[in-house]
Amino acid sequence: MTRPARRTGGLATCAAGVALLLAGCTAPAAPDYAEPLSAERAPAAQDEEPAPGAATPDQERREPGPQQEEPQEEDVPAMEPSVPVSIELPSIGVVSDVMRLGLQDDGVIEVPPYGAGSPAGWYRHSPTPGEVGPSVILGHRNAWEGGPGIFADLPDMAVGDTVEVPREDGSVAEFRVYRTDRFVQEEFPTLDVYGNTAGPELRLITCDGLNQETGELEDNFIVYASLQG
Repeated sequence: MTRPARRTGGLATCAAGVALLLAGCTAPAAPDYAEPLSAERAPAAQDEEPAPGAATPDQERREPGPQQEEPQEEDVPAMEPSVPVSIELPSIGVVSDVMRLGLQDDGVIEVPPYGAGSPAGWYRHSPTPGEVGPSVILGHRNAWEGGPGIFADLPDMAVGDTVEVPREDGSVAEFRVYRTDRFVQEEFPTLDVYGNTAGPELRLITCDGLNQETGELEDNFIVYASLQG
């Protein structure tokens, strides 16, 4: 049965200095795309203090776990640059506005503000969805006050699912998921997420892996998708 769609409220101003995505989740540092990313320049993540009681039991490591197939091989023409205005994940019943996120002074990505209506956020130093390269969109697993965040069910996404990203110019970039993966935050795959790609791709990032003893989410869950023609 399809879950009812969850729509966020209006776009909100990003508050710097907030821990990424939810309790105990580490914010991945990011390149500024001024030059190709290499292993030597891959930035480290920053630890943040957890928010007590924010994690919930359904955010444990989920099975069957990561999935992968080869990305689509056919040449799909890239789209002209246009910023995303919303995102739709039909397989998990999510519809969200998309706000723009930059970098904090320490090189860590800004995040959407916590709240029951917190939207997803596009990292504005990554390509716009549909351009060549990996466009990066972040979302919370839960709200600061409790309850689900916009990406609460992201770990339920599977290879073959679709992602639609309506853009400011009226076009829609449609992606197909070819990989899902989970990483311990200290082993965040910076090159895989932010590194150059041959065609237009999308990365969706949230947190996962609840430690029942500490109440912290210790992993990042990442969805990889490629543009469809």
